[in-house]
Amino acid sequence: MGRQWLEKNKAITANKRAKITSKLGREITVAAKMGAADPSMNPRLQMAVDSARKQSVSSDVIARAIKKGSGEGTDGADYEMIIYEGMAPHNVAVLVECMSENRNRTGPEVKSCFKGGQFGSKVTFMFDHVGIIEATHEDGSKDAEEAAIECGANDCEPLDSTPEDHAGGLFLTEIPDLYTVADELRKAGWSVTSAELGYHPKDPVVLEGEALEQVQSFLERLDDLDDVQKLHVALK
Repeated sequence: MGRQWLEKNKAITANKRAKITSKLGREITVAAKMGAADPSMNPRLQMAVDSARKQSVSSDVIARAIKKGSGEGTDGADYEMIIYEGMAPHNVAVLVECMSENRNRTGPEVKSCFKGGQFGSKVTFMFDHVGIIEATHEDGSKDAEEAAIECGANDCEPLDSTPEDHAGGLFLTEIPDLYTVADELRKAGWSVTSAELGYHPKDPVVLEGEALEQVQSFLERLDDLDDVQKLHVALK
């Protein structure tokens, strides 16, 4: 969640592409470290690899990231997940999820991006920690809410990035049910574009005009940091 504000920025510079590749590689490394190094036996790793391939990350980069996570690689960097809380401008709650091997570097970098916001404000209670699945179906007549019930999801919301003439849904699950629901959606003919644990806002803020532009600029500064893996934003 919270990444819809980036949808309009489709043009990716070479620098941005490198950052995306780095973040995807880091997710693969962490997924391989937390489970089996074989994607067929590790759902999180499979989704990370699929996401990397969709962004045209090379097979060599993917293989190196898996070896690094499984302990076979030569790079001994040990990533840890760190979540920073705060308020973006206009009282928009944001959780900054980082993967870093040096929190003494990452913390000050994140804090420096909070100009116009409030770094350290406690906002986790404004989100639900859940499984989040984005999925589409080629048959535009499909009912995502009905699919949610049939596949075991707790809730379903419209998916902003649904292709024209397709059905789409943002499916919310209990944490242990994430990959089971994703598998059930696939069996029902849905194309699962992402399945991950995340933070879903309980009461997202609606902004327009200059206020929205200010928050988007704030979020883009954070997203450009190398150690920032995901942003969870209470913005509709």
